[in-house]
Amino acid sequence: MSVAIESPPAPGGMRLQVGDWTIEPTLNRLSAPGKTVKLEPKAMSVLVYLAGRPGQVVSRDALLAAGWPGVVVGDDSLTQVVIKLRKALGDVPGKPAYIQTISKGGYRLVAPVIRTEEIASARARPDSESLDDERKRRVHWMAAASVAALLLAAAGGWWISGERLTEVAPAQLPMAGFEAARTAQPTVAIKPFEALGNDPEAALLAQGMTADLVTDLSKVFGLSVIGVATMGGAAGGETSTDPVPTRYLVSGSVQRIDERLRVHVHLTDAQTGKQVWSERFDRALGAFFSIQEELGPKILETLPAKVSEAELRRVAQRYTRNLEAYELFQRGQSALLVRQRAENETAREMFRRAIALDAAFARAYAGLALTYAADYRNQWTGDGAAALDRALEMARTAHEINPDIRETYWVLAFVYMERRQHEQALQYLETAVRLYPSFADGYALMGGINTYVGHPTDTVRLLRTAMRLDPQAGYLYFLLL
Repeated sequence: MSVAIESPPAPGGMRLQVGDWTIEPTLNRLSAPGKTVKLEPKAMSVLVYLAGRPGQVVSRDALLAAGWPGVVVGDDSLTQVVIKLRKALGDVPGKPAYIQTISKGGYRLVAPVIRTEEIASARARPDSESLDDERKRRVHWMAAASVAALLLAAAGGWWISGERLTEVAPAQLPMAGFEAARTAQPTVAIKPFEALGNDPEAALLAQGMTADLVTDLSKVFGLSVIGVATMGGAAGGETSTDPVPTRYLVSGSVQRIDERLRVHVHLTDAQTGKQVWSERFDRALGAFFSIQEELGPKILETLPAKVSEAELRRVAQRYTRNLEAYELFQRGQSALLVRQRAENETAREMFRRAIALDAAFARAYAGLALTYAADYRNQWTGDGAAALDRALEMARTAHEINPDIRETYWVLAFVYMERRQHEQALQYLETAVRLYPSFADGYALMGGINTYVGHPTDTVRLLRTAMRLDPQAGYLYFLLL
């Protein structure tokens, strides 16, 4: 597979006027009187490509080649990007003022386009001059090492819903309003599934099923999802913030008997203790992914949440169809959590083997990127710069293969943070928490970066948000706070 290196969507600081919107490609930002919208890089690339051909019909193949150069992705990636662009631009379905769909042709930008003179580069967020270099390095290491462990334990990714795009990220909302919105939604806590017996393979499948179920249910906009103790648990379980009240609890067990797999899942009303749904799956081992595809939608049918057909399809989407690659990925995740040099090498080998079995396994590329970032961060290599370049290459590859997974945003942000490119890191994280409002680790890494660049007041707010979203995150969040 060729590795595509992300390039700027437009030269220098070029601005475009598209209809009522001012487009700033290098900032991934749209602005109009009274409002500003951040776009993910892929959406901006597609918009700029269309803006370079105003009034022309641009084929889907041309847009895929321009937006995802050198990488094979499905048509759904482009469809989701166009949905998000229309949402951001305020297009009315059936009466497009910006992007028109041409049946069997592609898309056409119908709004007028004006190119302005190049403007000065985006203003950089200044580092705090009051911190000496040693203190900066210490704070940076704490942020990097602490939050990296949280992501690596998580093992999940979300498909982006175009309907989630908003003009203001949840991190920017007043806390009272944010909490009110959270508590108004049904909240589901996912307990780690139990592996019955002493089968290490069943333990891997139970671990993956837990993390993937958190991921899958989080694709639903009107639902708040909390992973219970999936991050290693808190010391004593206490936090200094009030967690979001949990209404439902999902628990389960996984057992492998020869070439068969038994999965028993329960949904309980956490307030009354009453079991509201339960099902047992007894299938061939190779049907593991089929069980996952059915499990999320079955739970959603029981919950009082409005779920669209598109969301149900995203919930059923798998990240690989190769069971051996999936197990290797889980082994890599477990080894990476140890944060020792030998285990880091083991994790890298597991991710490479997973990719050899499934070359489009974006999450394995993301894990591989973090092994190279660990080499740089812990000085486990004689050429730290090369390791960090490799980390960025793998992170970009993961995002190119599938830009609709939250992990790819987080890993790119983490690598950019290591490169001291804080604005780029924060842009990816702001997109991630806007698209996935329950993404606790996204808020936590934003807090770490804000500490590093000298904005501790923002850090406190972001870390408290992360703690409310993940009450069991434990000492790692407290370390950052």
